Amino acid sequence: MKEDFIGAAMMEQKVKDKFDSYPDDINALLIEIRSMILQLASTHVLGDVTESLKWGEPSYSVKSGSPIRMDWKDKTPENYYLFFNCNTKLIATFRELYANELEFQGNRAIVLKRSSPLPKHVLSQCLRLGLTYQQIKHLPLLGQ
Repeated sequence: MKEDFIGAAMMEQKVKDKFDSYPDDINALLIEIRSMILQLASTHVLGDVTESLKWGEPSYSVKSGSPIRMDWKDKTPENYYLFFNCNTKLIATFRELYANELEFQGNRAIVLKRSSPLPKHVLSQCLRLGLTYQQIKHLPLLGQ
């Protein structure tokens, strides 16, 4: 059974319904990423996290950052994704820093494998850069 209250914030019903639509293992992985986002925003005092559905996908944003979306697709059942604005330097920076640890889709997504452990440390760094993008976008490699 999936929880009504997950992490540090109550989910809106439409976001909860989306999470509930995922297979149980994917739900758990995406909930863990959601928790990482909420924790990073709290730890770095980035303000309120806006949680919504964008293009039918759970989306997270703070004023200092660039929106982060996540999803799993029936057509690629062994993968799940973290999407970033393709007009930013985020994926290019992630590719430069973590090419040996992460897989990417063009200039918009980190591709994660359902069968692999969540790369928490690296993912945490990428999420932090996304959440602080407006503050660091002028820095080479986003300050990394």
